[in-house]
Amino acid sequence: GINAEYGADDAQRALNEALPALDAALKSLKSLNKNDVVEVRALQRPPNGVRMVIEAVCIMKSIKAKKVPHPDKAGVKIDDYWEPGKAILQDPTKFLEGLFKFDKDNISDDVIKKIQPYIDSEDFTPQAIQRVSKACTSICQWVRAMHKYHFVSKSVAPKRARLKEAQTTLDKTMQILNDAKERLQEVEDRVATLQAKYDECLNKKEELENKTDLCQARLGRAGRLIGGLADEKIRWEETIDTLTKRICNVVGDLMLSAGCIAYLGIFSGEYRQSLMDQWELFLTKRGVPMTPKVTLVSTLGDPVKIREWNIFGLPRDNLSTENGVIVQYSQRWPLFIDPQGQANKWVKIMERDNGVDVIKLTNRDFLRSLENAVRFGKPCLLENVGEELDPALEPILLQQTFKQQGGIVIKLGDTIIPYHPDFKLYITTKLPNPHYTPEVSTKVTIVNFTLSPSGLEDQLLGIVVAEERPDLEEAKNQLIISNAKMKQEIKEIEDKILHRLSASEGSPVDDISLIDTLEISKVKAEEIKAKVLVAEQTEKDIDETRSRYLPVAVRTQILFFCVVDLAMVDPMYQYSLEWYIKIFLAGIANAETSDDLSERISNINEYFTFSLYVNVCRSVFEKDKLLFSFLLCVRILMNEKAINMDDWRFLIAGGMQPDDQIVNPGDGWLSERSWVELQALSVLPCMQGITKTFKDHLAGFRAYFDSPEPHRALLPGNWENDLTLFQKLLFLKCVRPDKFTNGMQDFIAKNLGEQFIEPQTADLSHVYKDSSPTTPLIFVLSVGTDPAADLYAFAEEMKFSKKLTAISLGQGQGPRAEAMMRSAMERGRWVFFQNCHLAPSWMSSLEQLVENIDPDKVHRDFRLWLTSMPTPKFPVSILQNGSKMTVEPPRGVKANLLRNYQQFSEDFLGSCTGRDDEFKSLLLALMMFNAVTCERRKFGSLGFNIAYDFTAGDTAICVSQLNMFLQEYAPQIPLKVLHYTAGDINYGGRVTDDWDRRCINTILNGFYNADVLKEGHAFSESGTYCQLPTDSTYKDYLKYIKQLPLNDSPEIFGLHENANMTYAQNETFAILEKILLMQAKTGSAGGKSQEEVMEETAKAILAKVPQPFNIADLMARHPVLYEESMNTVLQQEVILYNNLINMIHSSLNDLLKALKGLVVMSDALETMSIAVFNNTVPDMWANKAYPSLKPLGSWVADLLQRLEFINLWNMEGIPVVFWISGFFFPQAFITGALQNYARQTSISIDTIGFDYKVIPVTQELKVKPPAGCYISGFFVEGARWCHDTHVLTESRPKELFTDMPIIQLIPAADRVAPTTGIYVCPVYKTLTRAGTLSTTGHSTNFVMPLELPSDKPQEHWIKRAVALICALDY
Repeated sequence: GINAEYGADDAQRALNEALPALDAALKSLKSLNKNDVVEVRALQRPPNGVRMVIEAVCIMKSIKAKKVPHPDKAGVKIDDYWEPGKAILQDPTKFLEGLFKFDKDNISDDVIKKIQPYIDSEDFTPQAIQRVSKACTSICQWVRAMHKYHFVSKSVAPKRARLKEAQTTLDKTMQILNDAKERLQEVEDRVATLQAKYDECLNKKEELENKTDLCQARLGRAGRLIGGLADEKIRWEETIDTLTKRICNVVGDLMLSAGCIAYLGIFSGEYRQSLMDQWELFLTKRGVPMTPKVTLVSTLGDPVKIREWNIFGLPRDNLSTENGVIVQYSQRWPLFIDPQGQANKWVKIMERDNGVDVIKLTNRDFLRSLENAVRFGKPCLLENVGEELDPALEPILLQQTFKQQGGIVIKLGDTIIPYHPDFKLYITTKLPNPHYTPEVSTKVTIVNFTLSPSGLEDQLLGIVVAEERPDLEEAKNQLIISNAKMKQEIKEIEDKILHRLSASEGSPVDDISLIDTLEISKVKAEEIKAKVLVAEQTEKDIDETRSRYLPVAVRTQILFFCVVDLAMVDPMYQYSLEWYIKIFLAGIANAETSDDLSERISNINEYFTFSLYVNVCRSVFEKDKLLFSFLLCVRILMNEKAINMDDWRFLIAGGMQPDDQIVNPGDGWLSERSWVELQALSVLPCMQGITKTFKDHLAGFRAYFDSPEPHRALLPGNWENDLTLFQKLLFLKCVRPDKFTNGMQDFIAKNLGEQFIEPQTADLSHVYKDSSPTTPLIFVLSVGTDPAADLYAFAEEMKFSKKLTAISLGQGQGPRAEAMMRSAMERGRWVFFQNCHLAPSWMSSLEQLVENIDPDKVHRDFRLWLTSMPTPKFPVSILQNGSKMTVEPPRGVKANLLRNYQQFSEDFLGSCTGRDDEFKSLLLALMMFNAVTCERRKFGSLGFNIAYDFTAGDTAICVSQLNMFLQEYAPQIPLKVLHYTAGDINYGGRVTDDWDRRCINTILNGFYNADVLKEGHAFSESGTYCQLPTDSTYKDYLKYIKQLPLNDSPEIFGLHENANMTYAQNETFAILEKILLMQAKTGSAGGKSQEEVMEETAKAILAKVPQPFNIADLMARHPVLYEESMNTVLQQEVILYNNLINMIHSSLNDLLKALKGLVVMSDALETMSIAVFNNTVPDMWANKAYPSLKPLGSWVADLLQRLEFINLWNMEGIPVVFWISGFFFPQAFITGALQNYARQTSISIDTIGFDYKVIPVTQELKVKPPAGCYISGFFVEGARWCHDTHVLTESRPKELFTDMPIIQLIPAADRVAPTTGIYVCPVYKTLTRAGTLSTTGHSTNFVMPLELPSDKPQEHWIKRAVALICALDY
């Protein structure tokens, strides 16, 4: 039983031995997939091992071999299993399934026999097959397992049979047992082998797991690396693309930038852009690659550097930024054209930490300071240079350095000094439009810092946005800083990545540091991307906000240039941009707030406009305040396109008369001047047809003309509704120029508000409040004013009366004043420098003293007070930065009397011992005379030919003499002495014109005479101004003066009522003339450019002005004859006219060529072109022509008339009546007439004079008089000729000039002039009457005296200033 049991166990063990091999084979098969099988099938030339495995499989599956020829033996066929094997591999799944389901229990012996050689082959082991194929290894294992299983399975059946036999036959069984033990030993040995293999596999598994972990980690890092580089790839591709384009475009971009740095610094922003556009077009046409719309700032500008400059005070506009870049890259030292001092301020702050030396050419030791700067490498700022630079600067400007003993040196003067590489030189000039020679221009880079409207607008926009929205400004600044920081960081990271990539050894996947750096770069790039989006949004917000505040910037910019242009009217009207911005900031801060932005903008504009008006009015003379407010109003309306530029040009310059003249329909009431201007006005589109419809509405226009307030009267017809307010002003100027200023006031009140025409008084306390120890306080004086008393009173009020020291400047007072000022600065006192205009040579020293006041060291109580008459010598920098206030005497007789009497007292009136009554009466008469002579000046040439500046000193000496002579000559009244001292010495000493001396003495006769001692004596016809009783007290006199009328009537001056009209007209023309002065040199007139207007005007004049006279032909017709002096007069006149005609033709042709760019536009031609545009006579013509006040259009018409007169004389012989206005030199003609008579009668010309006869207008003259000549062409001013009574008589209301009939000059020898019944009337060429004083004692404007019949005493017409005028001003 034991044996049988043993046999059963043995059989089971045999099976158990075969099964693991089978399981291993099946497990190996399971690890296969389709691809492994497909891989085997796909082999074209399978290795031997593979072929063996496929053959074995085919044998096991009983698949027949394919007979194929033997490769070596011909005719012999061998079995080939490869093709059939491939067929069974066709379906890998089915094939594998077939192996799993193989009937392993019924393998035939034939198959085993066939497979045995494979099993026995050493090449058919898993180890051998593994070398060629993974799939075949598993199949090989399967075949071997099947073979093994066959035998094991086969051996189990006999053992069972023997088991039964073993139960009976023990020996047999024992023998079998022994055999089994042997086999067991074999199996144990094999198990040990397998255990060793198992351990080896475990180690291998562990190694593979480690490799798997490493691979996983590498995969992760590779993912990070690929992810990081992918993001960088996009950014780097963009960068490469950008850099490629930039490298491609760098030639064009840098060429343009280099050109900009080298040539464009001197130009304004608009010109720079224009030239850049031209250059870009030029280079594009020639195929030079460049960035579209490239700019200097985009090519060379560094945003961080630019922001730094802005912090240092560089304005934020594009022009200033360009200037900064030009200075940064230019190889020559910069010379800034810097009238507003912006560059100066920027350089000082920028170089402050580097110890900048600020010097001037006027400094005595400027070369030493420069030498130190060069030696120690400090920046040096050379300020306020003129148009020429000191030759000593040349080596510095040309940077003429050389090596000596191993170091770089430069020769400055006679000294060779070390040249430090850090040395920088900046030069600034305050000249607004300097002309630098090519020699200077090539040594420096001229940089134009002059404010342009667009540049200032940009700056002001930045200021208003920064003030109103500081959050946006802060955000913008933060973004600039963070963007710059981020860019720096990303650059460092990129450099690090590139370094790691280039320095990396082995696989980059294993470089953890590189991967980490890449990830940081990626994060930074994302951050920057986000910040760029925020920046773009902020930029959009800022731009949107900026655009909404644009109306504020535009308004402020317009007003600034109004203020700057005032300097053309008076040199003392100077205002700095810094001062202006201070008022602007105050305006923003103080303007009424509002949540509605448009309302807020309106509030700022309104508040600032008025605030500026008040501040400027304080420092502007009364006569210019209306001009300033009108200018503000007009410029604002121009910006709103509410004023047509053609209309504006007509207002200030007049117009050209149309060729088809219409007869004046208002003859008798409408002056010829008004009609001429109306015809010129009708050329404007808005006024077309006004002269033609004038006749239809004659009554309406007459009512308008006669209205006491024509500026408020309605125009007839449709004109009232068709015209704008401004266009109505044009009509008013033509018809009633005397009321134009009233019209201006209404126009300003309607557009800006009533407050802009209300008087603004200057208060010392306000001015003081705006001042500081570094800003001087300046009194701008007018004649006869002295603010000293006011200042002393204010000092008393401020408790500074004992701390105020004063000095009147003049020769030799400079050093004393300087010492006084230095002491006051330390001790906190006030200094008062009077009459700066009397020390022009010391003004540069004063300017230096003021500029060198250190705000940190000066005593806070120190103040510098200055007084000066208007003078161009006064330092502009002091005016711009100082606190100014104008001082004017009260206007009018009443104010003049009051001012003088306030200096007197009761004691003074009683100071003329024993003669108080006469003294009081004559003192009042003298004060009346002083008031009348001083106030007559306002009437222009009707007052005096020359405006004399009578001073308080003249009055004081006359008062003193009156007191003295009354006492000396007692009891007589020395009227003759008083008359002589006042009329010929004190007042008369200032009078240089003979006719003015006659006038002042006549006026004095009315006040210094015996009648004035009578109580109630009237100084004027109305009796308003009269003598007071002798017992009147000082208070009575003051009371009397205070009740006098505020506005003077012309009668007190002895003038006609029309004089007020003349005064008002003169005021109008003076304002318009000043506005014309202030016009920009460039611009447009309506739809036409300035150049087009000039060209049209020039061509029109050229077409009208004839060619010169043929002198030879004329001399043949009118030879020089002894008995006919008029031929000589004609020849001389023709020569002068020819010179003028030649000048007109040549200059106009040159101008037309210059406008086309065919010749250079010289200074002379440019000045002429501006005159042509402004409808004024060019200086180069006026210098060759006769005196004339006419505008260009009327001047040309007048010239043609004159030429016609000369031509008729030339062609038809000596005229019957000479048109005296047509002569260049009427005096030569007068002499010719005398000479003819002298030669006819053989009487000495020295003894011959003229009798004068006025020819009635009804008398027709057809032949020349037997002696003398007839002359015409005179106009009477101040009176008129009465055709009925044939004497001078009073003018009609509103009739300023009338035609004088023809006058016959009758030569007479030893003539005695009549003393009564006539008025000796001066004849002048033009209405100004004043001219240059000639050796004869007469003005060059004076022609001759004429005696005109009069039924009034001569004094009446002398006070009326009646004169004959050859040519009017229209």
